[in-house]
Amino acid sequence: MEENLMLATVEDTVEYHLFLIPDKSKDPEKPREILEKYIEKIMTQFAPMLAPYIWQNQPFNLKYKPGKGGVPAHIYGMTKFGDNIEDEWFIVYLIKQITKEFPELVARIEDNDGEFLLIEAADFLPKWLDPDNSANRVFFHHGELCIIPVPRKSETVSWLPAIPPTIPQALNIISAHPEKVLASESIRAAINRRIRGYPEKIQALLHRAHCFLPAGIAVVLKQRPRLVAAAVQAFYLRDPVDLRACRVFKTFLPETRIMTSVTFTKCLYAQLAQQRFVPDRRSGYRLPPPSHPQYRAHELGMKLAHGFEILCSKCSPHFLETKKSCVTTSPLWTSFLESLKKNDYFKELIEGSSQYQERLEMAKNYFQLSINRPESSLAMSPGEEILTILQTVPFDIEELKKEEATLPPEDDDQWLELSPDQLDQLLQEAAGTKESQPISKKEEEQNYDLTQVTDSMKAFISKVSTHKGAELPREPSEAPITFDTDTFLNYFDKILGPKTQESDPDDLDEEDFEDLDSDDDLDLETQEPDEEASLKGTLDSLKTYMAQMDQELAHTSIGQSFTTRKQVNKDPSSETTSNNSDEEDSGARDSAMAPVDVDLNLVSNILESYSSQAGLAGPASNLLQSMGVQLPDNSDHKPQVSQ
Repeated sequence: MEENLMLATVEDTVEYHLFLIPDKSKDPEKPREILEKYIEKIMTQFAPMLAPYIWQNQPFNLKYKPGKGGVPAHIYGMTKFGDNIEDEWFIVYLIKQITKEFPELVARIEDNDGEFLLIEAADFLPKWLDPDNSANRVFFHHGELCIIPVPRKSETVSWLPAIPPTIPQALNIISAHPEKVLASESIRAAINRRIRGYPEKIQALLHRAHCFLPAGIAVVLKQRPRLVAAAVQAFYLRDPVDLRACRVFKTFLPETRIMTSVTFTKCLYAQLAQQRFVPDRRSGYRLPPPSHPQYRAHELGMKLAHGFEILCSKCSPHFLETKKSCVTTSPLWTSFLESLKKNDYFKELIEGSSQYQERLEMAKNYFQLSINRPESSLAMSPGEEILTILQTVPFDIEELKKEEATLPPEDDDQWLELSPDQLDQLLQEAAGTKESQPISKKEEEQNYDLTQVTDSMKAFISKVSTHKGAELPREPSEAPITFDTDTFLNYFDKILGPKTQESDPDDLDEEDFEDLDSDDDLDLETQEPDEEASLKGTLDSLKTYMAQMDQELAHTSIGQSFTTRKQVNKDPSSETTSNNSDEEDSGARDSAMAPVDVDLNLVSNILESYSSQAGLAGPASNLLQSMGVQLPDNSDHKPQVSQ
């Protein structure tokens, strides 16, 4: 038995709110009836997409929420997505589509991190937007992301509040000025890039695998495919108390195992497959040797059986006497079923056929979880659902064994072992830095230009940082950033004033920093003659000081750590000089140091730092990658820099 067990972690949640825009034509006295009709329309229209979806923890759900504390009555939902971040972004796609299909609705969505949509588009946000003033500013309307702006200091806009707006104010602003609150194209593109591919992407996120597991579990998964998530989570987050129930199996006996096909999400499959686990000898579960062709199917089935047994062990043996499924008795079920038929949920399937019944069971399950959602004690736990199905659905093990010959092929799980190149490609596609283009390593190394490194570093160094930090060039294709040292010193001379006066750096206000960070050139023509003379004297004094420093450093060995232009252009045959000539050269350097090749030293040091990372993350790769520079793989043990 393994000793290191997984500990439960705090699960991430996402909350979503749907508001009706102000409309005098609607009856303000009956908000509940209006909003509940919208809930039914939304859940019915998106049922074909939502019903078969396998959620990591909790499904997408909507319910009426009465008004409170200045927040009007609206539609509310909350989902725990746990470790599967794709569930959260699927919900973002749903919210976007809902506001597109129902233009009278305005939606906002947030998670444990707050405005995670702004985090996703952080590289493109305006400078005025920060966590302190982003409350009630980010919404979806007409299927597009909207950000309510802040009025500038130099202007007053009647419809823009100076402080974060309230929800009613935000709804009025979006309703009256939809074009003016539309987020910039780059921000919307960042969000759209993250949810690109839905709803077709849902199938790409699934993984089908063969599992050798008890027949009862195969029957349960046919009725409730989503219960695979609860079983995987029970196994993944098991503790010693849970494993006591798996010493001797009472519900899913190992001798009833059959080969079947199970559909996971990729996240669930990875959680199940990547954990090492040895079953208790008393459980009866034995694994074939790893060389066996069906070893993976046996291992997956064993782990999944443990998860189902844990779920059932937490149920009271008399739960069926106190809890009953009340799906078909709900007054909403009849109207919901009729709406499904009108929206062609059952396609052209014949009523009563096996496929029709499967979709009907899926609809009942979806209705109970997402629409009816009884909050009382009648709500069933996953374990109770499993036991209910086992007691109400008859099955024949021999018939199930016959289906083994017609199982669909399982998916390839090579995606679990990505190569470094594939991982880099996925990260680049996720970040949107560049489209994937298959290029060979040799071609990449031959075509790589080291001047890109020097140009990017110069652009970074030339950026003027503020009290908020340094700004990285966002794109390597940006125009080169010019930096005028005279202008820079003149600007600070204006701030600091005459030399006889002392200035406190705290006296600089935010406007001064904003001016300093501006890309606009300062106007030198407005300088007074006295200011020009003062600036010239400052520069002369600085040059004299730098010359004295050079003379002091010339007597040390620090200059030998830099590559000079004289060394680069030096003939290789001259390297065989005597020690006496070296001393003479040293004496010559005392009088005048040879100019340093800045670009060559920069590239050499960067490559040396990159090489020392040994393929791992480090300062050189992080800095260059943030500036859009991607170095090719290092094929040498030591970087060779050529001029």
